[in-house]
Amino acid sequence: MRLLLMRHGQTHANVSGELDTAHPGVDLTDLGRAQAAAAARALADEHLDAVYVSSRVRTHQTAAPTAEDRGLDLTVVDGLEEIAAGDVEMRSDHDAVAGYIGSVATWLEGDLTHRMPGGETGEEFLARFDAAVRRIVDAGHRAALVVSHGAALRTWVSTRMEPHPDAPPAHQPLHNTALIVLEGDHESGWRMVSWQGHPVGGDYLEDPSAEDPTGDLDSDDDGEIG
Repeated sequence: MRLLLMRHGQTHANVSGELDTAHPGVDLTDLGRAQAAAAARALADEHLDAVYVSSRVRTHQTAAPTAEDRGLDLTVVDGLEEIAAGDVEMRSDHDAVAGYIGSVATWLEGDLTHRMPGGETGEEFLARFDAAVRRIVDAGHRAALVVSHGAALRTWVSTRMEPHPDAPPAHQPLHNTALIVLEGDHESGWRMVSWQGHPVGGDYLEDPSAEDPTGDLDSDDDGEIG
């Protein structure tokens, strides 16, 4: 199966640097809506049998232009949601963001038993995201678009994808409407076809001024977001 994994467009929380992971989440900005429209154009030549989204409204708003162009419905699948921020939900201060990023980094370093304070462990996150992807694969599509979230996508892909020399490190930024394309399944494994870390509709859709903590899992030595 061909699995197109896209991060949602820019939200107001991305701009303010808030850890917005709970339901329903905030809306896309005007730039986010432009990113979504540009993504639909960029995917015009891609065959798609279905479009899947998480329960968060930003994924619906991002996927809508592509789905409308294809005459497809949006299918919500539980488990595709962002890694829950737990005790630091909607905070944007240094300690909160550093703690969130640090927990995800701990998972990526191999300690999946670590628990996000007030949230899930790495094992629990991967189990629910695996189940969501398996449901999509079991639907029998040849190709599907999945619109999900930055930290969730990088954590799942980096953990489940076969090593590839062109794959960036998991901590590298995954910008709004970035696109990772995989082929395979749970049994044979997932192989990288392409990894576009910037907006698939074009770099002109970037917003370098946005804090966007779940879009950048890197931090420098003093804890500032890099």
